[in-house]
Amino acid sequence: KLAHDLYSAFADTCSTRVFTRIANAETRHLTEIRVVLDRYDITDPTAGKAPGVFTTERFQQLYDAQLAAGAAGLDNAYAAATTVEKTDIADLKSATTGVTAPDVLQVYTNLLAGSERHITAFGV
Repeated sequence: KLAHDLYSAFADTCSTRVFTRIANAETRHLTEIRVVLDRYDITDPTAGKAPGVFTTERFQQLYDAQLAAGAAGLDNAYAAATTVEKTDIADLKSATTGVTAPDVLQVYTNLLAGSERHITAFGV
């Protein structure tokens, strides 16, 4: 959700389609996560949250900081997006520790691959 909301905001202010395209991919990623949350009866912490609003202080601060950093122009928006993707990669790698459910591992693998493609799209 954080990446989606950030890239949607950047799509509104930057003159490039890359943010719109990747925001759409992030929507698909969030759908994958929601399927798993539903399957394992886990409450979705993003449900009902407006764009740019998050339940945890960590994610709210990350969003706010990267939105502000990216507001300075396209190169800054790419750098902010790259920070988000690198954070996602680190979080996903950490989240796989101890996970044995094949469906969850497959979702994490898909999300990791997506984040790596997104970093490439941002020119890093």
